[in-house]
Amino acid sequence: MVIKYSKEVDAIYIQFSDAKVFESDEEKPGIILDYDESGNIIGIEVLDASKKTSQPNGIVYEVA
Repeated sequence: MVIKYSKEVDAIYIQFSDAKVFESDEEKPGIILDYDESGNIIGIEVLDASKKTSQPNGIVYEVA
């Protein structure tokens, strides 16, 4: 999994797979889900991230 924040466009992208994006859907305003050819979610993009999270450039990683 890869998580990237772009200050230039104020977007966070969470990548679950290296598969090629086949289709993208805006699930809610500013939340875009990327799917592979089999319909699996391979990425999530959050637009206007600084308005939707308190720390767009800080990540807390936990394993349960």
